[in-house]
Amino acid sequence: MADHTIGTVADIPQGTRKIVVLEGIKIGVFNITGKFYAVKNTCPHQGAPLCEGSITGTILPSPPGEYVWGRDNEILRCPWHGWEFDITNGKSHYNPHQCFVKTYEVSIEEEEIDTVTVDTYPVNVEHGKVIVTV
Repeated sequence: MADHTIGTVADIPQGTRKIVVLEGIKIGVFNITGKFYAVKNTCPHQGAPLCEGSITGTILPSPPGEYVWGRDNEILRCPWHGWEFDITNGKSHYNPHQCFVKTYEVSIEEEEIDTVTVDTYPVNVEHGKVIVTV
Protein backbone atom coordinates (compact mmCIF):
# COMPACT_ATOMS: atom_id res chain seq x y z
CA MET A 1 0.00 0.00 0.00
CA ALA A 2 1.19 3.48 -0.82
CA ASP A 3 0.16 6.93 0.30
CA HIS A 4 -1.37 9.22 -2.30
CA THR A 5 -1.93 12.95 -1.93
CA ILE A 6 -5.24 13.83 -3.58
CA GLY A 7 -5.37 17.52 -2.67
CA THR A 8 -5.89 19.76 0.32
CA VAL A 9 -8.66 19.83 2.90
CA ALA A 10 -10.01 22.91 1.12
CA ASP A 11 -10.39 20.86 -2.10
CA ILE A 12 -13.12 18.74 -0.43
CA PRO A 13 -15.38 21.11 1.53
CA GLN A 14 -17.58 19.75 4.28
CA GLY A 15 -20.53 17.75 2.88
CA THR A 16 -18.89 17.07 -0.49
CA ARG A 17 -16.92 14.30 -2.14
CA LYS A 18 -14.07 13.91 -4.57
CA ILE A 19 -13.78 10.84 -6.79
CA VAL A 20 -10.22 9.85 -7.68
CA VAL A 21 -8.44 6.96 -9.35
CA LEU A 22 -5.59 5.53 -7.28
CA GLU A 23 -3.59 2.59 -8.60
CA GLY A 24 -6.40 1.87 -11.06
CA ILE A 25 -9.14 1.86 -8.39
CA LYS A 26 -11.92 4.47 -8.39
CA ILE A 27 -12.42 5.77 -4.85
CA GLY A 28 -14.76 8.40 -3.43
CA VAL A 29 -13.36 10.57 -0.65
CA PHE A 30 -16.04 12.20 1.52
CA ASN A 31 -15.85 15.06 4.01
CA ILE A 32 -18.50 14.46 6.68
CA THR A 33 -18.51 17.23 9.29
CA GLY A 34 -14.77 17.67 8.93
CA LYS A 35 -13.85 13.99 9.07
CA PHE A 36 -12.73 12.23 5.91
CA TYR A 37 -13.74 8.76 4.66
CA ALA A 38 -12.84 6.84 1.50
CA VAL A 39 -15.08 4.25 -0.17
CA LYS A 40 -14.54 2.15 -3.30
CA ASN A 41 -16.67 3.55 -6.10
CA THR A 42 -18.29 0.22 -6.97
CA CYS A 43 -21.62 -1.02 -5.64
CA PRO A 44 -21.38 -4.73 -4.76
CA HIS A 45 -24.88 -5.31 -6.18
CA GLN A 46 -24.26 -4.70 -9.89
CA GLY A 47 -21.12 -2.57 -10.11
CA ALA A 48 -22.75 0.88 -10.23
CA PRO A 49 -20.61 3.99 -9.61
CA LEU A 50 -21.65 4.04 -5.95
CA CYS A 51 -19.89 7.26 -4.96
CA GLU A 52 -21.92 9.21 -7.52
CA GLY A 53 -25.08 8.39 -5.56
CA SER A 54 -26.90 10.68 -3.17
CA ILE A 55 -25.61 11.36 0.33
CA THR A 56 -28.39 11.21 2.88
CA GLY A 57 -29.33 10.10 6.38
CA THR A 58 -31.66 7.39 7.61
CA ILE A 59 -34.50 6.64 9.97
CA LEU A 60 -33.18 5.56 13.36
CA PRO A 61 -34.70 2.90 15.61
CA SER A 62 -37.70 4.48 17.31
CA PRO A 63 -41.02 3.60 18.96
CA PRO A 64 -43.93 2.44 16.75
CA GLY A 65 -45.53 5.27 14.83
CA GLU A 66 -42.55 7.57 15.44
CA TYR A 67 -39.94 8.37 12.81
CA VAL A 68 -36.63 9.74 14.00
CA TRP A 69 -34.24 10.96 11.30
CA GLY A 70 -30.51 10.78 11.93
CA ARG A 71 -27.05 9.98 10.59
CA ASP A 72 -27.43 12.92 8.23
CA ASN A 73 -24.81 12.91 5.43
CA GLU A 74 -23.45 9.51 6.52
CA ILE A 75 -25.46 7.23 4.22
CA LEU A 76 -24.55 6.75 0.56
CA ARG A 77 -27.36 5.61 -1.74
CA CYS A 78 -26.45 3.75 -4.94
CA PRO A 79 -27.58 5.70 -8.01
CA TRP A 80 -28.86 2.58 -9.82
CA HIS A 81 -30.96 0.62 -7.33
CA GLY A 82 -30.94 2.62 -4.11
CA TRP A 83 -28.86 0.25 -1.99
CA GLU A 84 -27.61 2.18 1.04
CA PHE A 85 -24.17 2.04 2.65
CA ASP A 86 -22.65 3.66 5.71
CA ILE A 87 -19.91 5.98 4.45
CA THR A 88 -18.08 5.76 7.78
CA ASN A 89 -17.49 1.99 7.64
CA GLY A 90 -18.73 0.66 4.26
CA LYS A 91 -21.43 -1.60 5.73
CA SER A 92 -24.77 -1.89 3.97
CA HIS A 93 -27.74 -0.44 5.75
CA TYR A 94 -29.94 -3.49 5.25
CA ASN A 95 -27.41 -6.30 5.93
CA PRO A 96 -24.28 -4.90 7.61
CA HIS A 97 -22.75 -8.30 8.38
CA GLN A 98 -22.74 -9.73 4.86
CA CYS A 99 -22.87 -6.85 2.40
CA PHE A 100 -20.35 -4.02 2.40
CA VAL A 101 -18.08 -1.93 0.21
CA LYS A 102 -14.33 -1.60 0.60
CA THR A 103 -13.21 1.38 2.64
CA TYR A 104 -9.78 2.96 2.80
CA GLU A 105 -7.89 4.80 5.51
CA VAL A 106 -7.68 8.57 5.12
CA SER A 107 -5.23 10.76 6.98
CA ILE A 108 -4.75 14.49 7.05
CA GLU A 109 -1.19 15.71 7.11
CA GLU A 110 -0.12 19.22 7.81
CA GLU A 111 0.61 21.05 4.61
CA GLU A 112 4.25 21.89 4.21
CA ILE A 113 4.81 25.57 3.77
CA ASP A 114 7.45 26.31 1.20
CA THR A 115 10.07 28.46 2.82
CA VAL A 116 11.26 31.20 0.56
CA THR A 117 14.62 32.57 1.43
CA VAL A 118 16.23 35.72 0.21
CA ASP A 119 19.96 36.14 0.30
CA THR A 120 20.99 39.19 2.29
CA TYR A 121 24.34 40.92 2.42
CA PRO A 122 25.91 43.25 4.93
CA VAL A 123 25.49 46.94 4.17
CA ASN A 124 27.68 49.64 5.69
CA VAL A 125 27.69 53.38 5.36
CA GLU A 126 31.17 54.91 5.36
CA HIS A 127 31.78 58.62 4.85
CA GLY A 128 28.41 59.06 3.09
CA LYS A 129 28.92 56.07 0.80
CA VAL A 130 26.74 52.89 0.91
CA ILE A 131 28.92 49.79 0.70
CA VAL A 132 27.53 46.27 0.15
CA THR A 133 29.82 43.36 1.06
CA VAL A 134 29.36 40.20 -1.01
